[in-house]
Amino acid sequence: MTDIFDYLNWRGDLPMQTVPMNEVDGMVFARIAYLPFEAFDVLHGETTVKDAAASLLAADDPDGRIRQKNDAPLLRALRESDRFGNAQIVDFESRTDTVSQTQFAAVTLRLPDDSICIAFRGTDNTLVGWKEDFNMSFVCPVAGQVLAVAYLERAAKQYPDCPITVLGHSKGGNFAVYAAAFCAPTTQARIRAVCNYDGPGFDEKILAADGYKAICGKISTLVPQSSIVGMLLGHEESYTIVHSEQVGILQHDLFSWEVRRDSFSHLETVDNSSRFINYTLKKWIADMDYEQRETFTDAIYTILTETHASTLRELSDNWFESAKTIAKSLGNLDEPTRRALTQAISLLAKSAKSGLAQIIESK
Repeated sequence: MTDIFDYLNWRGDLPMQTVPMNEVDGMVFARIAYLPFEAFDVLHGETTVKDAAASLLAADDPDGRIRQKNDAPLLRALRESDRFGNAQIVDFESRTDTVSQTQFAAVTLRLPDDSICIAFRGTDNTLVGWKEDFNMSFVCPVAGQVLAVAYLERAAKQYPDCPITVLGHSKGGNFAVYAAAFCAPTTQARIRAVCNYDGPGFDEKILAADGYKAICGKISTLVPQSSIVGMLLGHEESYTIVHSEQVGILQHDLFSWEVRRDSFSHLETVDNSSRFINYTLKKWIADMDYEQRETFTDAIYTILTETHASTLRELSDNWFESAKTIAKSLGNLDEPTRRALTQAISLLAKSAKSGLAQIIESK
């Protein structure tokens, strides 16, 4: 299967002034937003992607902050690429706050064609980052969405004459769409494209908002054939289905998406597993009111934080002790919360049964 590294090998020497930005380029920028710039002193004023990549590769990284196994090869490819390496990183912001339950990061790149690309980071491995994801089922806007609008407005003000592309992967894709929908009309008019790579949608109130309707025609949403995250909540925009070599939730990994020259390998429809999970989760969420969703989410988060882990990695590395703490916390829940958890799990099972029936009937 041909992938992003093949694309970088094929197209890495072609400047964007010659071959305009495409959906695969956007995916590369979306992945750049995940790089741990906040952990290393590599950004000094306007730093080229090429120089930042070289600095990250040379940095002492005992904690493994280069998040995925493919990030190091990506950095090496970016270091050698004229297409991406000459883009300038002109701004970066990262915030994680357990009090407001916020995990937010974004990067602004000034491209050689004199446009700017704003890439929002998706969920990292912090528990608070995942909590913010679940908060989206009963709160809108979450703190990260508000920050995304402010970040877009600041970048637009800083570069008043530059066309804007806004994008992101996973939660970052949701932030990109939200920011583009709720920024000032003058900023929105300068946006030439919004790219959402397998990010969740929104509830009906957001989809009905004037700002969303105004930007909807510029939104490109791409999801893999067994998409789970990207099918959550609602989408009014059409979406493109991409072939991934992985299975299930692992298809959320952008490195697994198949590339065909200047685009991804497109499919006509999602598969049955995606339809089943999509139906099940949407029905499960719809069958709970906002208060039930909040109670369920807060209870799970409280139980996990009592392990004193702050990341999924810490939870996994100390799983035996964490499991004992989780079991004890479950036993200490008050009766109303225990009842709410039981009801939510029962509703999930009921939704799964209904979803399976839908798939069988459609065959």
